[in-house]
This record gives sequence, structure tokens and C-alpha cells, in this order.
Amino acid sequence: MNTSTDTAATLDQSAKPLSARARRARNARRRATGWHFIGLLIVFLTSVFPFYWMVTTSLKSQADALAVPPVWVFTPTLSHYIDALFEHDVANSLLNSLIVASSATFLSLLLGTPAAYALARFEFRGKEDLWFWFISNRMVSPVVLAVPFFLIATKLDIVDTHIVLILLYLTFSLPIVVWICTDQFRSIPVELDEAARLDGASPWRIFWRINLPLAMPGIVVSAIFAFIFSWNDLLYALVLTRTDAITSPVAATSYMSGYELPWGEIMATGTLIVLPMVVFALAVSGRLVQGLTMGAVK
Repeated sequence: MNTSTDTAATLDQSAKPLSARARRARNARRRATGWHFIGLLIVFLTSVFPFYWMVTTSLKSQADALAVPPVWVFTPTLSHYIDALFEHDVANSLLNSLIVASSATFLSLLLGTPAAYALARFEFRGKEDLWFWFISNRMVSPVVLAVPFFLIATKLDIVDTHIVLILLYLTFSLPIVVWICTDQFRSIPVELDEAARLDGASPWRIFWRINLPLAMPGIVVSAIFAFIFSWNDLLYALVLTRTDAITSPVAATSYMSGYELPWGEIMATGTLIVLPMVVFALAVSGRLVQGLTMGAVK
């Protein structure tokens, strides 16, 4: 009987109108949600619109691309993509970018993950200095090093080759891999290493069989960043290549002339450069978030 009375009293209280303070709090939450939605929508539109404009311009004729006011409804054409791929040799530059970026990323992982494991697990003399050296490499402006790298490459006779870009990108990708993977290895409990050591596992086996699989999210994230930085670089590729090893960002600058800018072909080349990165980022977005947040809570 008491239970029925309490239930009825609770229903009566819930049926009562909200107080003025509760209504103000509810309205404030709704306004905050609305402003958050508007802010996110603005950020989304400002981020997506440049890509939308590039893609649509690559599908327009030259007259539609230069029309004022802009033409929003048009008949798409793929002629700019055909011209970019075959007449301006963008296909070869995309292949060069793939070779250089993949090789630099692979070497960065091959050298960087053991170095990161050593920094995370072992104590040795000069460890802090070595760690600071890896981090400080990202502080140097690329413009400062462009001329010295060109002079060294000229002396070694490796200008306009894949190897010069691979070695150069390795010097910038390796600190990224070491930086990210060191934190990932630190987040793995040391007790797992001690247990494996008691079972007779060697240091190499502990690294290969235990730590490396557990740190895979961070390794994937570092590989993504290393590949993107190598793929998108323009400065060093522009300085150190001529014809044989030009990458896709350099190919995009070859349209510049003193008479006319073929905006359709420029935008088609830009789309071909950006699209693989967009597809790649979307494909690994889940692993990217997992790797960035792993080890955040101690």
C-alpha cells in the first residue's frame, strides 16, 4: 500500500510544471546545443568547400571555370584529367610520389620502432639528449635546410633521383615515428616484459612478440603521418628534382606560364594528389583515433 502511495506521489511530482529555474536551465542547454551545432557546421563547410571547389572546377570547361559569377550547374567533362595524366605526365609523378613516400615510411618504421622501444624501456647514458635531438628535428624550418641539402646532393651526384628524396624524407619522418611510438611503448605495462623474461624470452623476442603487436595502433598512426608528410612535400622535391624523379606536387606547379593558367588541369592534378590521401585517411580513421588516444590515461 505504501509503495502505491509513493509511486502516485512521484507521478504527481513529475506531472507538475517545471520551475522557472529549471526551465531557464533547459533553455540554456538547448541554446548551447544549437550554437555548438552551428559552430560545427561552419567548421565543416569551411573545411569541405575548398575541396568541393577544386573537384568541381576540375570537371568544368575552361570557360565555365573562369565565368563570373561562378557557374554552379554545368556539364562535367573528364578532358582535364586526361590531359593532366598523359600530356603533362602527372601519372609518372604520382608513381614517383608513391615510391618515395612508401620507401621513406618503410625505412622510418624499420629504424624508428626499435629506437622508440629502446628509449621507452632502457636506461643509458645520453638518453635525454638523444630524445631531445629527435624532437628538435621537427623545430627546424625546412627552408633553412633546402640549400645545404642541394649542395650535398650535388656533390654526391644524386640530384633528380629517388634516393635523395627518400633519404631526405627519412630524416624528417624518423623523428615522428620515434616520438609517437615511444609514448606507445611507455603505455605498455613493464610487468609484461618481466613476465616474459622470467619465462626465458630474449629482449628481441619480447620486443617482437609482445610489445610490437600491442603498440601497433601507435605504429600505424606514425606511418600515416610519415607517409602524408612525404607525399605532400613540395619544397625539397622542387629543389632536388628536375625531370626523372619529380613528384606530384612539383608536377602541379608545371602549369605556370606567362600567358594562361589552365585551371581545369591544375585542379584535376590537385584532385589526383589529394584524393588518395582522403581515401587513405577515411580507411584508417578508426585506427587513427585509437592510436592517438592510447596511453593518454595512466
